[in-house]
Amino acid sequence: MNQATPSQSTPQRLLRLPEVCSLVGLGKSSIYEGVKAGTFPSPVKLSRRAVCWPAASIDAWITERIAAGGK
Repeated sequence: MNQATPSQSTPQRLLRLPEVCSLVGLGKSSIYEGVKAGTFPSPVKLSRRAVCWPAASIDAWITERIAAGGK
C-alpha cells in the first residue's frame, strides 16, 4: 500500500502578488492595507525583495469572506 504521509502530500503553491490580486479582486494597495490591519494574510518572504502568499491562506481568506457574506 502506498499511503500518503504529510511529507508526501501535495506541496503548497506560492502565489505572487498579481495572481493574488486576480484571485481576490483587490488591488496591491488594498492588499497591503489589509496585511497591515491584520485583515488579510501576511506574505512569506522569498528573498530580500520578493514575497508570496501560500495558496492555502488565500483560499481560507476567500472562504471566510464568503461565509461572512461580505461584511
